[in-house]
Amino acid sequence: MKKGEFEPFFVLAMKILKHFITITRHRHLVIKNCFRVGLIRQGLTHDLSKYGFSEFWAGAKYYQGSRSPQAREREVLGYSAAWLHHKGRNKHHFEYWTDFADGRKVYVKMPSEYFAEMICDRVAASKIYLKKAYTDASPLEYFLDKTDKDGMNDETLKDLEYFLTMLKEKGEKYMFRQLKKFVKDSKNKGKRA
Repeated sequence: MKKGEFEPFFVLAMKILKHFITITRHRHLVIKNCFRVGLIRQGLTHDLSKYGFSEFWAGAKYYQGSRSPQAREREVLGYSAAWLHHKGRNKHHFEYWTDFADGRKVYVKMPSEYFAEMICDRVAASKIYLKKAYTDASPLEYFLDKTDKDGMNDETLKDLEYFLTMLKEKGEKYMFRQLKKFVKDSKNKGKRA
């Protein structure tokens, strides 16, 4: 390596390491949240696609630490290939539940277990990116200000706002208890149908 070539290599190596640490910390928080809701398997398998080459490399390349690398990738390329890959493989994203029928888009209501994982994910992501600035209102604020709700099923949208408002007003412990009950009640309703 010539003089001056070490610095770009070192910067890239640090971005790779920091991205790995960020996605792993995020995954561990989601696992903890999913366990609270009774979603053991989903917690353990959450976001494993982020460790695959196409998502991991883009995440490291566009890593900033204060927000999702996908946002930066969109700014640079006009789209995020990593996000397109991710949302197509992870059912806890409402965008996964978009279909086409008779020439029109259909926004499918998320099954309760993936809906609950989505909330676990949103809470964890807010904590990771906001760090000490996180409050129980943060996931709701992000949802209201930055989530493109156009592609979300109306019932999913209503339920998401309901639970994030509950988090803001009654706290994490209460909200996760109610979310666990929501999943259990939805599964029981499905068994009776």
